[in-house]
Amino acid sequence: MPVTVRSFAKINLGLCIGGLRPDGFHDLRTVYQTIALHDVIRLAVKRGTGIEIRCADPSVPRDATNTCYRIVERAMAALKVNGRVVIEIEKQLPVQGGLGGASANAVSSLLALEKALRKELSAPEKLRIAAEVGSDLPLFLVGGTVLGVGRGEEVYPLPDLPSTPCVIVTPEIKVSTPKAFADWDLLLSGATAEVTDLDDSKLTPLSASDRIWEFGRALGAWLSGEHKGQRKSQAKRKTGKALSGVPASGRGRAESPLLDLVRTGIGNDFERVVFSQYPELSEVKRVLARAGAIYASLSGSGSALFGLFLTRGRAEKAAAELRRSGFPAQATVTLTRQQYWKRIVD
Repeated sequence: MPVTVRSFAKINLGLCIGGLRPDGFHDLRTVYQTIALHDVIRLAVKRGTGIEIRCADPSVPRDATNTCYRIVERAMAALKVNGRVVIEIEKQLPVQGGLGGASANAVSSLLALEKALRKELSAPEKLRIAAEVGSDLPLFLVGGTVLGVGRGEEVYPLPDLPSTPCVIVTPEIKVSTPKAFADWDLLLSGATAEVTDLDDSKLTPLSASDRIWEFGRALGAWLSGEHKGQRKSQAKRKTGKALSGVPASGRGRAESPLLDLVRTGIGNDFERVVFSQYPELSEVKRVLARAGAIYASLSGSGSALFGLFLTRGRAEKAAAELRRSGFPAQATVTLTRQQYWKRIVD
């Protein structure tokens, strides 16, 4: 009998791009958050050999380039077992959308494989294999709110945050992550024209290491609770503009720890370059703010965007308004670590 596992998406509550590393990747600091939107993975182990990928979505690769194929191949070798593995992917999440769909599919395939074989790898071994396959994979072995460092593959669980209503908008645009990184490097080197974000603010003239330090300082302040007073004084210095997607009317005392976190200023650096290439994505962020989002941002390199809301009713109303305006939008909730692991297996 096939094993069925849900494959939950993620958003990036903040993402800071650091310097280029010797291995060709960029140093990153990001805060991942799992959400309730998901694909479904069905996996069966049969007699024979090989790995077969089945998916109705033609944009999903069915060969050895598929992340599910790659992680199962490595796991089978590590477990020292043979068999023909059939993986069926029921796609709901967009491909190349910034929601981590392919990475989540791979980790869910790994968990389904363990369940089907009734054998388990150690936690460190699973994290090692996941990191080999892709930078976003390890976060799905933690769930909830997760700090990602290195190239994003070094993961550390952050304090579990209450489930928060949100709206996910998935424009039919495919953003190339390698190109977004290249555009960022050009921007920092001064080889491109000035790029402005939703607030029309200029790129902070800090070195890559300074930017990483600033992100860590903001996160540390949130963990210690120091940011509450700082955010109040910062708000007074503003002139009514939205702060990283936070409407002026929504500032002041934070309504939840998650909203406290995003109000520290840990925005998404990719917005600086992606919005200039795809102005319609910047418009989606504005629409989310006008629809009542307390915070709105690009997820990863896009093209998906998200908005956080105070109530599920407000989120559902905003999603309906966005759909009427022609934007694919769904109301959902963030998942705590406990909710993530409770719901992942059907």
